[in-house]
Amino acid sequence: QVQLVESGGGLVQAGGSLRLSCAASGSDFSINAMGWYRQAPGKQRELVATNTNGDSTNYADSAKGRFTISRDNAKNMVYLQMNSLKPEDTAVYYCNLVVSWPSRSYRKYSYWGQGTQVTVSS
Repeated sequence: QVQLVESGGGLVQAGGSLRLSCAASGSDFSINAMGWYRQAPGKQRELVATNTNGDSTNYADSAKGRFTISRDNAKNMVYLQMNSLKPEDTAVYYCNLVVSWPSRSYRKYSYWGQGTQVTVSS
């Protein structure tokens, strides 16, 4: 099992920055893919940024040039650096990891965090 805990959300003025963190607990797993998603009130959850196998990175058009996804393998941490924030970035942000274990034949499992609120004021 893997548990994800997000942190770093909060209230920020437009143009400001936040760095979201996602701490993954567990042991002996490999991260196959990681991602950040967000859900605004009344809207569906949407992709913000994903990274697969440490090399293929994909950003939503709304995030390109402003957000950066990264990870620290040694600490089992995933980050989302968000710059030049806009009021439309206001949402609950969720961390997602796809992991596998050699003991489970490298079958992939997907886990979600509980979310962290980001509010950008104008």
